[in-house]
Amino acid sequence: MNSASKILKKQLGKKWFEFSTLWRTKQLEYTWLRSLMGKHKDFWKVTEDSLDYTLEAFKVSRKVRSKLLTLYKVLSPYSDLKATIRMLKLQNIKTCILSNGSPSLLKTLIKNAKCENLFDKLISVEKVKIYKPHPKVYELVTKQYKCKPKQVCFVSSNPWDVVGGGVYGFNAIWVNRNNTTFDRLSFKAKYKINKLSELISLIK
Repeated sequence: MNSASKILKKQLGKKWFEFSTLWRTKQLEYTWLRSLMGKHKDFWKVTEDSLDYTLEAFKVSRKVRSKLLTLYKVLSPYSDLKATIRMLKLQNIKTCILSNGSPSLLKTLIKNAKCENLFDKLISVEKVKIYKPHPKVYELVTKQYKCKPKQVCFVSSNPWDVVGGGVYGFNAIWVNRNNTTFDRLSFKAKYKINKLSELISLIK
């Protein structure tokens, strides 16, 4: 969200970061609310709905809507992503993305980020039509690899996602890039790292 909004900060105004934050917050809220209501929409439609809400809340012209949505599909990966995943693959560790995103959106994001060969699988919640942190989502990984939860190293920068994976039984690791506070959800991540590259020293 931030990388997309930052590019258009002149059009969005001085509060472009607050705009981006609300867009992301509403996007997550809508996934959770739809899961609770049993009213699933795919992630791209949720992303559009949350953007429409944010445009109205900040009284920003809808002329930037299509530009923001296009930029969302070319989000910039963190600088340590590619090197870290390559090192994991050298150790014969299987790598996958488990995402709220739809399969078509994931493929587009990976292609635009030039990460097509880094991940063995792209696993989407569309298989179960419910969003993280529902246990059925994390179960997609163990079913895909025919493994036990304790055999999975699950990494996320979202505390609620770390909790969801950890409660399911994954070895959940929190990437706390922005020095934020972990959610109070009766679960504490066993490991906390500040950047993805630190993952290498944890996996033996």
